[in-house]
Amino acid sequence: MIIYKDLISDDELFSDAFPIKEVGSVYEIDCAMIKIKKGADVDIGANASAEGGGEDEPLEDGEEQVNNVVYSGRLQQTSFDKKAYTTYLKGYLKAVKAKRSFTEEEGKKFEAAVTADVKKILGNFKDYEFYIGESMNPDGAVLLLNYREDGITPYFTVFKEGLTETKV
Repeated sequence: MIIYKDLISDDELFSDAFPIKEVGSVYEIDCAMIKIKKGADVDIGANASAEGGGEDEPLEDGEEQVNNVVYSGRLQQTSFDKKAYTTYLKGYLKAVKAKRSFTEEEGKKFEAAVTADVKKILGNFKDYEFYIGESMNPDGAVLLLNYREDGITPYFTVFKEGLTETKV
């Protein structure tokens, strides 16, 4: 199993137990809504719709419905307006570039790859919810939650160069 950690804060964010797709300079992590019982162990990788359970079933006493990536990564919801997010993103990408110690050529490739994805994110800014790692480090990675074209299936977007991989 591979655990993906934030390069800046070292928070564990998600693992390869979730479907991950590389799209440009970002990873898209598919997630699902799951039911948990307070104080109970759950299989955070479960796909309720494939197991016959679904989002339409009523919650029992002591149950709540949570996003499996948010739950397993202990992610914390935060908020941004577009101006604040743009300011954060400039600082974050600069910190990632510095921490990665790119050569000049690698740095240019990184900036070119990220530019297209930043434009896409800012163009659809109103569609995102924002999450940060458990330590709530304001300089760390911000994961962007959005929904696929069906309007039901949630997924996260995160810059792949802002992550480290740990094989366990």
